[in-house]
Amino acid sequence: MDIRKEYLEFFKSKGHDVISSMPLVPDDPSLMFTNAGMVQFKDIFTGAVPKPANPTATSCQLCIRAGGKHNDLENVGYTARHHTLFEMLGNFSFGDYFKEDAIAYAWEFITVNLALPVDKLWVTVHDSDDEAFNIWTKYIDSSRIIRFGDKDNFWSMGDTGACGPCSEIFYDQGDEHFNTPEDKMGGDGDRFLEIWNLVFMQYERTADGKLNPLPKPSIDTGMGLERVIAIKEGVLNNFDSSNFKPIIEKIEELASKKADKSSIGSYRVIADHLRATSFMLSQGILFGNEGRPYVLRRILRRAVRHGYLLGFRKPFMGKLLDTLISILGGHYTELIENRNFIKEQLTLEEDRFFKTIDLGMSLFNEELANTKEVFSGEIAFKLYDTYGFPLDLTEDMLKDKGLKVDLGKFDELMSAQKAMAKAAWKGSGDASNEGDFKQLIEKYGINEFVGYDNVTYKSKILALLDENFKEVKTLEKGSTGWVMLDKTPFYATSGGQNGDIGALEDNKHIAIIEDTSKFHGLNLSKVKIEHSNINQGERVEAVVVNRYEVAKHHSVTHLLQSALKMVLGETVSQAGSLNDASRLRFDFTYPKAMTTEQIDEVEDLVNSMIARGIAGNVEELPIEQAKGKGAIAMFGEKYGDMVRVVSFSDVSVEFCGGTHVKNTADIGSFYIVKESGVSAGVRRIEAVCGAAAIAYTKEIINSMNEIKSEIKNNDVITGIKKLKDQIKDLKKELEAAVSQTSAPISEEVIGDTKVVVAIVENGDLKKIVDDMKNSNEKLAILLLQAKDDKVLIVAGSKNTNIKAGDWIKNIAPIVGGGGGGRPDFAQAGGKDVTKVEDARIAALAYAKENL
Repeated sequence: MDIRKEYLEFFKSKGHDVISSMPLVPDDPSLMFTNAGMVQFKDIFTGAVPKPANPTATSCQLCIRAGGKHNDLENVGYTARHHTLFEMLGNFSFGDYFKEDAIAYAWEFITVNLALPVDKLWVTVHDSDDEAFNIWTKYIDSSRIIRFGDKDNFWSMGDTGACGPCSEIFYDQGDEHFNTPEDKMGGDGDRFLEIWNLVFMQYERTADGKLNPLPKPSIDTGMGLERVIAIKEGVLNNFDSSNFKPIIEKIEELASKKADKSSIGSYRVIADHLRATSFMLSQGILFGNEGRPYVLRRILRRAVRHGYLLGFRKPFMGKLLDTLISILGGHYTELIENRNFIKEQLTLEEDRFFKTIDLGMSLFNEELANTKEVFSGEIAFKLYDTYGFPLDLTEDMLKDKGLKVDLGKFDELMSAQKAMAKAAWKGSGDASNEGDFKQLIEKYGINEFVGYDNVTYKSKILALLDENFKEVKTLEKGSTGWVMLDKTPFYATSGGQNGDIGALEDNKHIAIIEDTSKFHGLNLSKVKIEHSNINQGERVEAVVVNRYEVAKHHSVTHLLQSALKMVLGETVSQAGSLNDASRLRFDFTYPKAMTTEQIDEVEDLVNSMIARGIAGNVEELPIEQAKGKGAIAMFGEKYGDMVRVVSFSDVSVEFCGGTHVKNTADIGSFYIVKESGVSAGVRRIEAVCGAAAIAYTKEIINSMNEIKSEIKNNDVITGIKKLKDQIKDLKKELEAAVSQTSAPISEEVIGDTKVVVAIVENGDLKKIVDDMKNSNEKLAILLLQAKDDKVLIVAGSKNTNIKAGDWIKNIAPIVGGGGGGRPDFAQAGGKDVTKVEDARIAALAYAKENL
């Protein structure tokens, strides 16, 4: 039975619109992940957006509870029902039906469609909700309806806003399986399993705590798919259901061992975490050190640690993906579409962690042996800082031992590290002199940027600052400081675009603007005084000198991102950028190096966009309208209600605060100079356009002309091929000459051992020895060579009683030298070339005596 499909079809038959699962990253700054089915309908419930034409909906929503306020990560593997990723079935009424219909629908689906036995079902309601209680008595005996208080049966979005009582449906798994004191209605045991929660959104709570009835009460429900599947399949643990069992069996196959009571927790953790990491990767979340990417890393590393306990020492998670796809790929096709990408990312991250896990586990176990009550915070921090063990992973490893970490010491060390990093930061200036900037803001307010429409502007100097950001009345000739203009055309560094440079001019003097940055919202330009003093209150002509070329590089970056998505796929997303007058640098998510063909295709696509002469358009739009246009937001950036959208027809539409060309034709031409890796899963393209592209092509032309001159051939490829052929021929001639001048090496067999003792005029003695050792099972070889008044001796032994080092020590003194080495190989040098033949005779005699 496909319960997911059955549920959605049931509510569709009741007039509900079937809504697709929203992304795991919600459009809600208060949430790290989508953690409930109602998240995508939150603005409808609160009235922030109008109700849809159809006021009823149903969905199967992917949810993650592994970070932020809602976090089940630590419980996974220890309980039968907690997961980092799960599917929430839900039906919703936006001011349409209410309790009567919601309860009727729930009862019909559970008892008819799922055919769950009524004698196994229990219901809870809020202790004040007589209405819900009376409705339920139509379907179930009142003795099986339990009243609870706010803790269990009242729901709210927050301290204020929409809220209301809720009613939960429980399934009794039987006292024959669960009979602890907690296995009761309202207890923490697993006998009574909550499967469905019906929220009756009927009040609005004000700041003073008063509950005001809503004119149009609504319904929000949620039923856990994993729990219902387990119940229908007659198993008492979600991990024993068809949703997880095939993955666990695949882990057993790879580990070459069956799960038992002591290890089953590890198998379950891996199966669960495979689901979460795979779905997160399929939706563009990558491994990292902050926010959602760090949560992804924590989940994966927890899985790897449990894999380590099962004996895995190499990446294994990617090998489980096909099994997961066989279970969920039919409904969630993004797993199939991104199969290779997910495998690559899992393998890369696993490989990184496996390289340090041995050392980390050794340190952990060493400290664990010395721990009686509290695990060292210093060691926990070292595991985190040096070996990549997240704190909760260390806590998880200690959980089985009943131990805890010294969090006070860990937090102290973490704070100290952050303080050091902050002190070493060389950013825009926001990290220091905060008091000085606040005083400026209080005195003058935030100055205005007018550079979108102006590259020159008659501005007033509101304030001058010295190099230490202290306010002064005058900056003298030869000094450097900062200037705050009332209205400034200079763009401050942000969004990957470097700050503007230029000049301040009037009829008396010129001051050079070397950079422009933001400090707590203030737009300040670094100024070097060239001719004469400048003073607070003066009016000057502010002139930007690099705008046009910077704008070209910024605009072509937008085109580049679009081209990369066309060639490499929609999972490509920006991971950082830099734009100035002479270059661009664009970091993007992709698991491997681009091929030459892919680079060429991207470059050609961008140049075709430039050649088309696409007009640029800049709009200030409400954020929802901008998203409706398909505008790409920079991952991790925060935006207000109104956003600036830069578009080039439908080729590129992005949120952006930077400066841009009016038409793509203004960019000129575009060349990718370099493609390289930045970190696991992140690539970098460096490129040039405009005047920088002209300079780049000139440099290439000049280099080509020099090459033509050097090889004396205008056809460079043909000339290089000729040179290579000549080199090849010369090498052959040299090898022939060496072989012709080398004396043949005499051999003899003593017992079952080949013995070679010879004087070699030419050739590489070490290579000859290595070659002969490789081609003989038993060999004793000693070669001598006299060159430039010096003697070289090399000896080798393979599967014989002769030790090459001892052999050399006996022979080298004859030619006035010394040396030694290993039993299988040795070499020495001497000074008396007249004794080479004597040494050869002695070496042969030594071999005969010792074999």
